[in-house]
Amino acid sequence: MSHRPLPARRSVLRGSLAASAALALPTALGAAPAFARSGRPSAGWGVQAGDVTSDSGLVWVRSDRPARMIVETSATESFRSPHRLHGPLLGADTDFTGTTRLRGLPSGEQIHYRVLLADPDDPRRTGEPVTGTFRTVSRRPRDGVRFLWSGDLAGQGWGINPDLGGYRIYNAMARLDPDFFLCSGDNIYADGPLTATQALPGGGVWRNITTEEKSKVAETLAEYRGNFRYNLLDENLKRFNAQVPSVIQWDDHEVRNNWYPGELITDSDPRYTEKSVDVLAARARRAFGEYFPLSTLRPGAKEGRVQRVLHQGPLLDVFVLDMRTYRNANSPGRQTVDPQGILGLEQLEWLKRELSRSRAVWKVIAADMPIGLVVPDPTESRPNFEAVAQGDPGVPLGRELQIAELLRFVKHRRITGTLWLTADVHHTSAQHYQPSRAAFTDFEPFWEFVSGPLNAGAFPASALDSTFGPERVFVKAPTASNVSPAGGYQFFGEVDIDGHSGELTVRLREQDGTVLFTRTLQPGRVGQ
Repeated sequence: MSHRPLPARRSVLRGSLAASAALALPTALGAAPAFARSGRPSAGWGVQAGDVTSDSGLVWVRSDRPARMIVETSATESFRSPHRLHGPLLGADTDFTGTTRLRGLPSGEQIHYRVLLADPDDPRRTGEPVTGTFRTVSRRPRDGVRFLWSGDLAGQGWGINPDLGGYRIYNAMARLDPDFFLCSGDNIYADGPLTATQALPGGGVWRNITTEEKSKVAETLAEYRGNFRYNLLDENLKRFNAQVPSVIQWDDHEVRNNWYPGELITDSDPRYTEKSVDVLAARARRAFGEYFPLSTLRPGAKEGRVQRVLHQGPLLDVFVLDMRTYRNANSPGRQTVDPQGILGLEQLEWLKRELSRSRAVWKVIAADMPIGLVVPDPTESRPNFEAVAQGDPGVPLGRELQIAELLRFVKHRRITGTLWLTADVHHTSAQHYQPSRAAFTDFEPFWEFVSGPLNAGAFPASALDSTFGPERVFVKAPTASNVSPAGGYQFFGEVDIDGHSGELTVRLREQDGTVLFTRTLQPGRVGQ
């Protein structure tokens, strides 16, 4: 494609991240860095950029104490004549995290930034700067767009293993130098405590870095914060965050497995003393907004949302969905009327409206759950379902009704260039949905691509529900359940839009970057 090489990005990171490596947290309990004893604030959790547009971007940092966030930007890594912006005062109310919005940036250019933390009582006393970089969205179609996606981090008891080099998949993703990374949910496993060791099948031991907050299921706000902080102990992830801006969404494990609004935890799970999932979700949502740079959910804010549209120039709009906050209860999914569904009525109308307004060549629907893959949520009394599909191959029922309405809308409004990306099921696959194979036929063919996990247990391929006529064109998944990252089956996906032809190519990749499957789609079509 027409992407220009940008060696300067990596050169600045080699220098600046050597400095940030000195800020690395001790791996045992996340204590403050040693040099913090000098009394200067430190940013040992690195920096992140997120929700970047053609002229703006959010920069995130966490301090080890109260501090004023200061961001300097430059067109070059030398930081000659930098532009300085004073950000928020970081305090205990946001767990010492904060974001600063950079405005008025040039389109399609590399932005170098560094974050300084200043003593609130003596602004001359600042900690070591932490440096990052990102590209703003280009308004020129010829520049093309390339991004990656995946999900599911530190799940099923498999955390940061220093013997394997930690979260190694981030190194392979960084080598591709994407414009941004879409994390499709399950950024943490708040319901998945970590132990120091786990036995591996066939012998051997998996060794985890552990922290106090990861020793039990998260219930308090402090425990949720500690879960998000845990992943930032990994040097690979911190380097990646400083190089590649993010687009973050959430799913269930940011709160609790398979949760839905109004759920009450039964005594069959004695790990929880707080039984209201709504209470847990509110705490998790606050911590989520504190630990990621989201344009619609800011640190400390009581209001906000996860769903949003990110305009990535004339070639791409990304529609980030929230399939958790507004869903109805998990059930057998046999309702013949279901206006709430998995998106909620208001979010569905919002999505239809935004899709119809979009003038981008490609419209990626970033879903935190798949459409036609059956994801059970069994209970002691009945076979409930967690996602959209419920295993009945007939006409749409339950949550399928809402998806049918959306697919019909896309067809009749002749909305071109839609495709679905997701993670969740801990394997990688490509599904093609075709009316001629379906019980419901009032839609145009489309693709759904699945990739993940990043660092979690891998599982066998999910069963397909033929209501919307999916055909699994490719899959790679283990035959056993909960295969550790040491056993492979860790995946991410790549989307590459050519700036000249407008063609969109999807590549499903393994942990080391090896391409497993490739599919190229043509622009300007309602169905594909």
